[in-house]
Amino acid sequence: MKIAIVTDAWEPQVNGVVRTLKQTFNHLVEMGHEVYMVTTEGHRTIPCPSYPSIPLALFPGKKVSGDLAAINADAIHIATEGPLGIAARHWCLQNKINFTTSYHTQFPEYLRLRVPIPMSCTYSWFKRFHSKAVRTLVPTESMQKQLQQRGFNNVYVWGRGVDTEIFTPEDPQQIDLPRPIALYMGRVSVEKNIEDFLQQDLPGSKVVVGDGPDLERLKQRYPNVLFTGAKFGKELASWVATADVFVFPSKTDTFGLVLLEAMACGVPIAAYPVTGPKDVVMNGVTGILDEDLGKAVGQALQLNPQDCIDYARKNSWQACSEVFANYMHDNSLDKAKKDKAINDGSLWQLLR
Repeated sequence: MKIAIVTDAWEPQVNGVVRTLKQTFNHLVEMGHEVYMVTTEGHRTIPCPSYPSIPLALFPGKKVSGDLAAINADAIHIATEGPLGIAARHWCLQNKINFTTSYHTQFPEYLRLRVPIPMSCTYSWFKRFHSKAVRTLVPTESMQKQLQQRGFNNVYVWGRGVDTEIFTPEDPQQIDLPRPIALYMGRVSVEKNIEDFLQQDLPGSKVVVGDGPDLERLKQRYPNVLFTGAKFGKELASWVATADVFVFPSKTDTFGLVLLEAMACGVPIAAYPVTGPKDVVMNGVTGILDEDLGKAVGQALQLNPQDCIDYARKNSWQACSEVFANYMHDNSLDKAKKDKAINDGSLWQLLR
């Protein structure tokens, strides 16, 4: 099957969307599919106003249209709602081609933290964007219910996995810090709510692994916290494996890949009981979910690391990619049926 994935988020960006798409791309190719990534490569771009490390394509319509026409994919998946996603959606609608979309990020909640735009307005725009998709894929059942309650239709779950060859409890960093070590890993930005973690009165040490627009401000405000900057691959996993508890203060994530990655390293989770953590964490087994984050940290320290490892290993990227491929296959069958009807001169039968 020939699959085109359109995304404004791609390398060298470092975030959960990129990691998800890279893993999906690799596994789809291993499964024998022909996969084309339509990204900002080859486009003129400008930095995203509130996040300069993210490039936004300028006037991408012509190139995106040409790329999609040349690929002639069996299935088209629009992964993001940025300029490329908007252009791809327009081309598909103009040419009466079915497509699927993803809802990776709670942008209305993110935008509310930066600009005074009512969430009702932004949700209305996002609902309109996804309304023409034959399927909108979300990472959790909680996210599915949340969007359905806001009037989104055709919402299906496409879960996430963890690379257990990279994220293991082996080879932790040899660092001389007071125990217990409470660690956050991920993007360092305002929507991640990291200050809720840093403000907690906790025993031991706090470590923040990652980069982002809020890093310098937090480093100045919390001099007693160890900020490592961005880490990757095995080095990243070794930092996570060093921790005694993984603190996830975000209230706006749709999933939180880092939760599975921490558990794969044998590190229990402390988080709020919100979308993402409540779908991924087995409360009382692989982590503690509580409105009192400090209380969650204290209780999570008592959990069995092996339970975290065993749970994480059940979540493979291979299985997630097979689910994605099945959705794309259904879309390709719709396209093949329509193409056959056009060739047979019986398109009217599809419209009855």
